[in-house]
Amino acid sequence: MVETFLKYLSFEKRYSHHTVEAYGKDLQQFSDFLATEFEITDLEEVRHTHIRGFVVSMMDAGLSPKSVNRKIATLKSFYKFLLAREYVDLNPTNQIKPLKTEKDLPSFVKEEEITNLLDQVEFPSDFPGQRDRLLLELLYSTGIRLAELQGLKETDVNFYEKTILVLGKRNKERIIPIGNSLVKLIDDYQNLKKEMGMTGTRLLLTDSGDTLYPMFIYRKVKKYLTAVTTLSKKSPHVMRHTFATHLLNKGADLNAVKDLLGHTSLAATQVYTHNSIEKLKAAFDQAHPKA
Repeated sequence: MVETFLKYLSFEKRYSHHTVEAYGKDLQQFSDFLATEFEITDLEEVRHTHIRGFVVSMMDAGLSPKSVNRKIATLKSFYKFLLAREYVDLNPTNQIKPLKTEKDLPSFVKEEEITNLLDQVEFPSDFPGQRDRLLLELLYSTGIRLAELQGLKETDVNFYEKTILVLGKRNKERIIPIGNSLVKLIDDYQNLKKEMGMTGTRLLLTDSGDTLYPMFIYRKVKKYLTAVTTLSKKSPHVMRHTFATHLLNKGADLNAVKDLLGHTSLAATQVYTHNSIEKLKAAFDQAHPKA
C-alpha cells in the first residue's frame, strides 16, 4: 500500500522526486516504530494512540516541532489516501493535531549587500566567472527555486518578450519578466558557451559542460554571499526570500509577488509582508511626533 501511495504522489499528484522520497522515509520510520513498539504490521490495527506514541517518541528524540509536523502531515495524507481507496475503515489521524511552532521569518540579504555583490564584485571574464554571475543574477532577479534554476533550458529564454519560462512544482509553468541587463547577460553568456564549444539544452552548465547539480549551486551561492553578508543562512532559497522581500519593500502588489514566486496560496507569500511592516514601523518610530 505504501508503494501504491508513493506512485500516486509521483504520477497523479506530480510531486517531485525529493518530496516523494521524503514521504517514503517518513512512512518507513512510522512502520519501524509500529513493529518495534507495538508489534503491529497491519495498517488497519493502527489507532490514534499509536500515532500519538510515535509523535512523543520523535519529540523525545529531539526533533523540532516543525519536523514532527511534517511527519504528521505525511501520515494524514497517507491515511486519507487509504480511506478513499477503502483499504481501511477509519482514519486514525483525525484526532491528531499539529504541534505549535514558532514562525520563522525568512532570512534575506540587505539591498546594499546584494548591490555590492552584483554591481561591485569583479567576476572573472572567463566562462566560470560569467556563469557564476548569471547564476546569482537569475536567482535574485527572478526568485526561482534551486530546482527551477537547475532545469532552465536555453529555449526557456524569450529575448523578444524579455521573459523566461519556468517549470515549477508539480510541473506547473509560469512566465517571469526579466530586465534588459539580465537579457544582455544571458545573451553574452550564451555566446561565450558557443565559443567554448559547449552543447546541450540546459542554460547553466558546470565548468566541464555538464548539467548543474544542487550542491554545485549551493556552494556557489554560499561562496559569494559570504563575501557580502554576515547572515548565518547563505543558500539559493535566501536569494528567493531576498527577491520577494525587496519587491514588497518597494511596494509591489502581494498577488503579483505570489504569481512570480509560483505560490498556489497567498498565505505562503504573506510571510514576506512581516519585513515590510517592520520597515514601516521603523519609519513611523523615527518620524512621527507621537511615536
